[in-house]
Amino acid sequence: MQPIQVTTTFGIEGCEVAEHKGMVRGIVVRSPTIAQGILGGLKNIIGGSIGAYTEMCEQARAQAYDVMIAHAQELGANAILGARYDASSVEPRGGAVEVLCYGTAVVLRRRQ
Repeated sequence: MQPIQVTTTFGIEGCEVAEHKGMVRGIVVRSPTIAQGILGGLKNIIGGSIGAYTEMCEQARAQAYDVMIAHAQELGANAILGARYDASSVEPRGGAVEVLCYGTAVVLRRRQ
């Protein structure tokens, strides 16, 4: 598989869009492990940054990003423009988080 360029902008300097492949996305739903849940619950009581939940969210973001990249590769894209993340709680009490990573898959070519 060729590497995919990913940017939050809608263009890459020196390149032009040769072909639009469409929207690509990666979605992951994660819940905390038992250890993360216990540590997060304790931190919730005493206050402060909840590192266990931060770790869980970062893992979910990384997985969603990887799924988006795989989707773009399946379409034959070499870049993703306008990449974004979105997240929401799936359970009413915040037990699981949904992370969506999305953008527009394109084939870029260098301007001559």
